[in-house]
Amino acid sequence: MSDEATIALVTGGNKGIGRAVAGRLADLGVTVLVGARDLEKGAEAAAGIRAAGGTAHPIALDVTDERGVSAAAEEIAGRFGHLDVLVNNAGISGDLGAQAPGSARLDGMREVFETNLLGVVAVTEAMLPLLRRSPAARIVNVSSGTSSMTWTTDATHYLSRMPATLAYPVSKAALNMLTVQYAKALAGDGILVNAIAPGACDTDFAKGLPFQLTRTADDGAAIVVRLATLGRECPTGGFFDDNGKVPW
Repeated sequence: MSDEATIALVTGGNKGIGRAVAGRLADLGVTVLVGARDLEKGAEAAAGIRAAGGTAHPIALDVTDERGVSAAAEEIAGRFGHLDVLVNNAGISGDLGAQAPGSARLDGMREVFETNLLGVVAVTEAMLPLLRRSPAARIVNVSSGTSSMTWTTDATHYLSRMPATLAYPVSKAALNMLTVQYAKALAGDGILVNAIAPGACDTDFAKGLPFQLTRTADDGAAIVVRLATLGRECPTGGFFDDNGKVPW
């Protein structure tokens, strides 16, 4: 990248995998913008990163609030002038009862799609002018292994034994296709776009899963940071985890 400070925005950066991503990027010398719906919580996370020697700033960002997203983009433009890395991490699992086949409720499903899919579109669209000012911009979308149709239909894979759910995995599968479409559209601008599966990590988000969680948020953050910081060898339009490509 250039001699300018490398600027990264992490949505949902105040806790869980997002907080781990923010911390890892800061450890690499990146100036991290901690996007959070609750600015106070974002400020706490940013203060923790600064206490560890990194550079971080909180930014109010609710991905479902279009005006708020636009305001965040204007703030970044005014303070930093460009953006090098966008990590679309903010996501919700939603009310699982509203996603059960046979008793699904559209309002509950819409809430999941508003954050996990349309929120990514809103943030990405707002940040594109800033990303285009970077010589080597990267977008990393935090997806989920539950979105892999290969894994969820493979009787030998543990994900095939998960209960059927109509919103969360479907929203993440849509996010994967969104990733491919942005990768195609932005290749000419040199902006590389990928999706990742962080694995089931021991965070507040994954509480209630019917199996033991052995991965940490930092484990899940590793592949995000790798794709966010790779040089010219970085792929685009792919879906990856620690072991390489995840099957669609």
